[in-house]
Amino acid sequence: MACRLSLMIVLVAAAVAAVAGHNITEMLASSPEYSLYNDALTRTKLADEINSRTTITVLVLPNAVMSSLLAKNPLPVVKNVLSLLVLLDYYDEKKLHDISKGTTLSTTVYQTTGQPEGNLGFVNITDLRGGKVGFGSAAPGSPLDSTFTKSVKQIPYNISVLEVSAPIIAPGVLSAPAPSAADLNITTLLVKAGCKMFADMLASTGVLKTYQSAAAKGLTLFAPSDDAFKGAGVPDFSKLTSAELVSLLEYHAVAEYKPIGSLKTTSGNITTLATSGAGKYGLTVSSAGDAVTLSTGVDSSRISGTVVDDTPLVIFTVDKILLPVELFAATPAPAPSPSSAPSPSPASASAPAPESASAPASVASPPAPPAGPAEAPAASSPEISSNGTSANASSSPLAHAVPRLVLAGSILSALASLL
Repeated sequence: MACRLSLMIVLVAAAVAAVAGHNITEMLASSPEYSLYNDALTRTKLADEINSRTTITVLVLPNAVMSSLLAKNPLPVVKNVLSLLVLLDYYDEKKLHDISKGTTLSTTVYQTTGQPEGNLGFVNITDLRGGKVGFGSAAPGSPLDSTFTKSVKQIPYNISVLEVSAPIIAPGVLSAPAPSAADLNITTLLVKAGCKMFADMLASTGVLKTYQSAAAKGLTLFAPSDDAFKGAGVPDFSKLTSAELVSLLEYHAVAEYKPIGSLKTTSGNITTLATSGAGKYGLTVSSAGDAVTLSTGVDSSRISGTVVDDTPLVIFTVDKILLPVELFAATPAPAPSPSSAPSPSPASASAPAPESASAPASVASPPAPPAGPAEAPAASSPEISSNGTSANASSSPLAHAVPRLVLAGSILSALASLL
């Protein structure tokens, strides 16, 4: 009975973890010795990136080590260093000491940013003699300067938090600090990314200066590609007034630094540079897996790539122009008046049906299929977006919890069989 009770507790805890996911900020909140690290995760938005992923290991640094790192480097460099400490695999203390052949390479969040060349975004993990585990850059000849200190917290096979003695420094990470937003030429970046038509509109309307001013404090830009301007159904922008064209372009930017991890953890409406009042010129963000979709009320667009991600500026490319409902709301067609509706002619109304169309009296009509979910009205079916995903499903916060709910259901079914 005691064994069954222990197993019950484990299963319930696993079920709760599977449904709830994880929040790295909350996990570290009860450990004041990591307060500087936790604060840096929030300021760089790495916390959102961590929370949007499963099967992940976070290598944390104590305050004494973080204090030195923060004092010597600007925030964009700190973000790159901390990105090397986020491993896209699950490692707890036991797994570290059971590494096959004693050494392995692990992908990090830094590698996914596209900034490092070659394998500079990978981390070398080696089980050293005497029970120690070392961490270092995967670049050839890099030392194992960081060592495993202790285990902090785990949600098994979802997230593991381990303390290490020092940051992992890949070649060039500290010596080549990322440029500030003021140093970046937005026009050049857009043209290089295949968004020249959008860049030309920004320059001709003066909205580019608005972007540059906002970028100093934080800016997220959604840039339509040149192909987006050539797609079917693109409106004639020459019919817009100058003020409306400015609003359209400002609608493609958010006055906040929101990298892809932050967008994945965002559910609902966000304001844009064009927003002038409650509910005006807003965007609805939804995600399904790694896909992030922006809905305007007129259409939806998918984020197709990242042009640059340097705190506090991030520029994404999108596959469609964002059309705000305030400018492009479809005018509903007028309902036909009762007098205009055609009425059946007396002849057709009174004409008997041909005998050949009558079913034999001896043949019974088949029974109607039982009512069920399959008979739901067509209007309730989810819309399918251009990338083949369900727009209604992706816009619901429950969409992200479905896999975890399925796992939790399986666990609870197993629990029921034990009782």
